[in-house]
Amino acid sequence: MMITADRLHSVQEYYFSKKLREVRGLISQGKPIINMGIGSPDLAPSPKVLETLKQSISDMGAHQYQSYQGLPELREAIAKFYLEKFEVTIDPSNEILPLMGSKEGIMHISMAFLNEGDIALLPNPGYPTYASVTKLVGAVPQTYDLKAENGWFPDLDKLSKTDLSRVKLMWISYPHMPTGATASIERLKTLVDFANKNSILLVNDNPYSFVLSKNPTSILQVEEAKNVALELNSLSKTFNMAGWRVGMVLGSSEHINAILKVKSNMDSGMFYGIQKGAIEALKSGSEWFEALDSIYTRRRELMFELVEKLGCSYDSNAVGMFVWSKLPLGSVNSEEFVDNILYDKNIFIAPGTIFGNNGEGYIRFSLCVKEEKIKEAIARF
Repeated sequence: MMITADRLHSVQEYYFSKKLREVRGLISQGKPIINMGIGSPDLAPSPKVLETLKQSISDMGAHQYQSYQGLPELREAIAKFYLEKFEVTIDPSNEILPLMGSKEGIMHISMAFLNEGDIALLPNPGYPTYASVTKLVGAVPQTYDLKAENGWFPDLDKLSKTDLSRVKLMWISYPHMPTGATASIERLKTLVDFANKNSILLVNDNPYSFVLSKNPTSILQVEEAKNVALELNSLSKTFNMAGWRVGMVLGSSEHINAILKVKSNMDSGMFYGIQKGAIEALKSGSEWFEALDSIYTRRRELMFELVEKLGCSYDSNAVGMFVWSKLPLGSVNSEEFVDNILYDKNIFIAPGTIFGNNGEGYIRFSLCVKEEKIKEAIARF
């Protein structure tokens, strides 16, 4: 048998990859599983976006290789979107790089800026891919604590007292995944100041700003942030385009060029029709966001009812497409709690521990579930 690369020993198969295989197995046995674990939008993109995709596939050159930097019109649409929604001015010619999903960007950024042995600071709890990619490129993941009592925001005074000499990169995510916590511009400024003082590249992963959020924020709203910060964003959640794989990274031309060196050696540009659909999505008016929030608001109210049925507590001010819930005192651990519900009630919920050990004692519900299914889940209790 061919021996695999040593780097594979540093990572495991993604939790959802394994668990969903088990869930599919239960469904094949006839179990009426309700999946509340995954944040994959079940709603469709707008009709205009779908029509644009259909029409674009007959355009001349639509099926040829596309530019690594994406269509100029796409970069211009992203720049206009950031100006209108965040009041951030960004140069579409050299400060934006479209991506095949922001998850791709996590790998590209890590390959561009992390050497073997460098340290990347990762939120705990946080998106598991940050740690996996850090290990795959030979760097060292080092977590920083996020706690409810501090609004799921890092204790920068405590971090400043640690040895940061090998830290090259710091991952943040506001609005935060999985908790839905937000960070004010003032708090984001303290992160930029911290990164600037310690020569750390700050990367804000920001796909949830327009889901149940009345005050969308970007790290790039902080003055001079582009000197030390990048922002990842995505059309997956905001425009129900998760399977289209459309993301972007924004920052200084120097940082973007470094990422482009990696990307241009790993893939080609995304399909022309998808880019044209993305351009149309980015033109969406306020009615799109209001309609989306209306659906998620109704679902969230029902999900709160389910959470209360389980004796859990939650933050009603959190944003995004999840409900992060604290288990009642005296409960079993998170993974055992969700397994009990899966096998007894045929409902799959994500345990908080997959996002780090600070997720112990919490579970996460996805709002990508139709109202009738949430009502059915409530009825099972």
